Amino acid sequence: MRMTSRFIFYILLILLTPQWVGAAERLLVGAAANYILPFKELAAAFEKKTDINVKWTFTSSGNLYSQIAAGAPYDIFLSADEQRPADLFRKNIAGKPFVYATGRLVLWSAQKDACRSKTWQGALKSNMKKIAIPNPEVSPYGAEAYSVIKGTGLWELVKPQLVFAQDTSQAFQYAVTGGAAIAFTSRSFTLSEQGKKGCYYMIEEAQLVRQAACILKKARNRNAAEVFSAFLLSPEAVAIRMRYGYE
Repeated sequence: MRMTSRFIFYILLILLTPQWVGAAERLLVGAAANYILPFKELAAAFEKKTDINVKWTFTSSGNLYSQIAAGAPYDIFLSADEQRPADLFRKNIAGKPFVYATGRLVLWSAQKDACRSKTWQGALKSNMKKIAIPNPEVSPYGAEAYSVIKGTGLWELVKPQLVFAQDTSQAFQYAVTGGAAIAFTSRSFTLSEQGKKGCYYMIEEAQLVRQAACILKKARNRNAAEVFSAFLLSPEAVAIRMRYGYE
């Protein structure tokens, strides 16, 4: 991944400086719900390294986009797609986006018996209970799930069983709590403590989900936002995200 000279400078800064000079600064980050697990670990590592306080809101990319368009005071937007950050850039609401992670869509269940079929399509066909899916209108992972279900001709069959969640995290929780028998979500949740207790199918037909971030033009803490953005591309951050199934 190519990095600008500015990103290289800030990476060197955070690696070589024990505490960032703006220790009293605070960042407000709006992050896609699928990135909850790696983000919390990333934020903790960043705070320890720089003493910059990171606050966050997790929800669907579509909800965050709407909030930002309405003037929500985020410093950085971590979307689960490339389209929304690109739209904000074109509207001069944000700086140039960059890809910080690439994720995968899975079909997960808390009950290992739900994965007896050889394929995820077979699991859907044999499932007569509720199927959780992130809302395709606001969740890039939900949009990808909708696309592959339609592409395999199963939409009309499973439509009566679908339960629409706000985002990937909520879809996963529906399956955890029994609100759904199985759920479309991001691979990262399968690597959580709860996720490892269940079973899942990798949706090979689905496109890789390229996730982009951008610094908002109205960011109150631009220097800190640039340092954090650079940190997202650092070797330490790459190692963290890979532990949660992201490329």
